[in-house]
Amino acid sequence: MTDTQLTATGLLASLGAEIPLVAAPMAGGPSTPALVVAAADAGGLGFLAAGYTSPDELAGLIAQVRRRTGLFGVNLFAPNPTAVSANAYARYREALLPLARGYGVELPQWQTSERDDDSWDAKLAVLTRAPVPVVSFTFGIPSAEVVARLHAVGTLTAQSVTTAAEAALATERGVDALVVQSYAAGGHSATTTPAEPVAEIAIEQLLADVRRASDLPVWAAGGIVTPEQVRLAIAAGAEAVAVGTVLVRSPESGASAAYKRALAELGEGDTVLTTAFSGRPARALRNAFTEGFTSLAPLGYPAIHFLTSPIRRAATQAGDIDAINVWAGTGHREARPDPAAQILRRLAGEGLAR
Repeated sequence: MTDTQLTATGLLASLGAEIPLVAAPMAGGPSTPALVVAAADAGGLGFLAAGYTSPDELAGLIAQVRRRTGLFGVNLFAPNPTAVSANAYARYREALLPLARGYGVELPQWQTSERDDDSWDAKLAVLTRAPVPVVSFTFGIPSAEVVARLHAVGTLTAQSVTTAAEAALATERGVDALVVQSYAAGGHSATTTPAEPVAEIAIEQLLADVRRASDLPVWAAGGIVTPEQVRLAIAAGAEAVAVGTVLVRSPESGASAAYKRALAELGEGDTVLTTAFSGRPARALRNAFTEGFTSLAPLGYPAIHFLTSPIRRAATQAGDIDAINVWAGTGHREARPDPAAQILRRLAGEGLAR
């Protein structure tokens, strides 16, 4: 540890971390056991993303990580579906059909788009049978009873929040820490009210708002990609910083080759907050899909996620970066193909001049 390198404090230090950096959970592939272990090797904390996995798959991923390190967490999608009408679904499906036909894939009909809770109860059972150090939640805020169940087996809990009101409710439910996510974050917004616009509030101001609403430790997230931004967030009251996009191109990331290539080739482009891929606000690099479908896409998660999945899978296999979701925060230009541990140590200040 150098004199200029930041050191972990508070809750993160109590978990065994040495630097105040968290490898954020990125569902759908990027967050692999290798990435989580690399975060621990750097002295930080890495999260497995339970979203879109089966309970058995989650148990297997946890076992893989546990063989290498005891310093890790698991992120869960807390159930908070957004309804979409049959008519709105049908209109969007019709708009997507030409693209689907081009890939030779079938799109699900309305009646197959059932509400889905991402195996919430079964995943909680996995985490209470074989407890992990920390569990975080996104999309929804779990009940106090769920938080108490995890506390009873020795697991700390963290809640992703995007507003002071969400922070206050999460505090009331008994969580141990808050992950304060700004509008600049890549991938899905953690908002619990996806029908409302995501406010464009700078992370420093958002941290101040949340700290007035809660006295819990806060971790900053969203668009933070340089050592200077990390230090600014910590100076603004964050105990730690969670990063995602900056790790996507690392060798340990499980992001597809198409996703990594898109981050490199579309790197000079802008990002857009879109519901086109999943029916939930999410920040992605602009491509033909976002340009063609953002204005047409209804809210409706997870129904719209399942509707577009066949297209996105086929496009990924074909290496077509114009039809995949290239989740990226506003700082995506800093994403490099460096080892994840090296990226995290750099963000913590390793190698900075005095």
